[in-house]
Amino acid sequence: MAATDRIFVAQLAGLPVFGPDGEAIGKVRDVVASLRTDRLPPRVLGIVVELVTRRRIFVPMLRVAGIEPHAVVLSTGSVNMRHFHQRPNEVVAVGQLLDARVGIDGGTVNAVVVDVAMEPTRTRDWEISRVAVRERTGRLGRRGPVQVLRWDDVDGLGMAELSSQPQGAQQLLAQFDRMRAADVANALRDLPTKRRYEVADALDDERLADVIEELPEDDQKDLLGHLDDERAADILEAMNPDDAADLLAELSEPDKNRLLELMEPEESAPVKRLLEYSFDTAGGLMTPEPVALTPDATIAEALARARNPELTPALSSMVFVCRPPTATPTGRYLGCVHLQRLLREPPSDLVAGALDTDLPRLRPTASLIEVTKFFATYNLVCAPVVDDEDHLLGAVTVDDVLDHLLPQDWRETLHHEEEGVANA
Repeated sequence: MAATDRIFVAQLAGLPVFGPDGEAIGKVRDVVASLRTDRLPPRVLGIVVELVTRRRIFVPMLRVAGIEPHAVVLSTGSVNMRHFHQRPNEVVAVGQLLDARVGIDGGTVNAVVVDVAMEPTRTRDWEISRVAVRERTGRLGRRGPVQVLRWDDVDGLGMAELSSQPQGAQQLLAQFDRMRAADVANALRDLPTKRRYEVADALDDERLADVIEELPEDDQKDLLGHLDDERAADILEAMNPDDAADLLAELSEPDKNRLLELMEPEESAPVKRLLEYSFDTAGGLMTPEPVALTPDATIAEALARARNPELTPALSSMVFVCRPPTATPTGRYLGCVHLQRLLREPPSDLVAGALDTDLPRLRPTASLIEVTKFFATYNLVCAPVVDDEDHLLGAVTVDDVLDHLLPQDWRETLHHEEEGVANA
């Protein structure tokens, strides 16, 4: 182990991890420590590393050759690919210790943990030796100074307290802020249930909606069931309508109807339309919010709409042209313009002059296998769904198709790979 002084785990999280020959392995996501009953500093067991496949594995500290300011280097590139599972009496420092409510000065002063530090010992072990805390003053807008104390000078960091005492999530959310929604969803699944709920309560509606969309079905229902009805309805409003419809379809009829009633009418209307179709048809797969323009729109306007950062790459790959109204179900559907065609045309030209009118349309009742063949035949990542009266109802994207072609538990399968040892 390279000589290293005190390391704060919040700064360690997110650092890239390399093998001895410089090969990239993943990123540090947490530090695993073993709590003791005698108030001695917890022994650091290892680090949780997230691979590029989003699987999280455990790497023992004995395999860590060095911790540098900008990277962690392992002594070997061969790592155990078994998915990390937390054991009894183990804590993940970022996930469970940060934001914990503790007592200092003999328990007479209330404080919150903002970070913990680990240090090497003479026996080549590592231990969490210091706790950075901020006093809870109770005054709105006032933040006390940070104190760095010895582990045994802080009360309230035992397993019983961590499992029962309410805990904030400010420091943990700061870690999540740099992560994609899919990675946050993966991290949430590794947290104890209590901590998972606390994080969900602390996330804003838009962020939580994005995260829930990336969770397996059972976890989606569990988190939604934890929320009160008013907030659950707000989260459903913030989700993509097709994802919200898929989630509602898994609930009981009373729960589904109650949440739909609580949603704003303009938000629930497209979700209700999607619920009319079977989940494995084009109507059940589609999003009701494609990029739709009237024929007198310019190429420049179409490109501006396609640049919307809230659109997925697949959804922005095609602009649909129809008679007013442009909200689904639209007026008469006229055709589509592919993004590559938009890039080749003068910005001042009208989209009507660049229409692809030959591309067939999907009917909302088209089966999943029909939709799949359609995408394969025409080499598409996005396709229009049009009814018998030529109204554009929505668009199916390739990610919707893949999500339904894969086994229902594919996210869980990815998360819980069969154990094995492979060279990273």
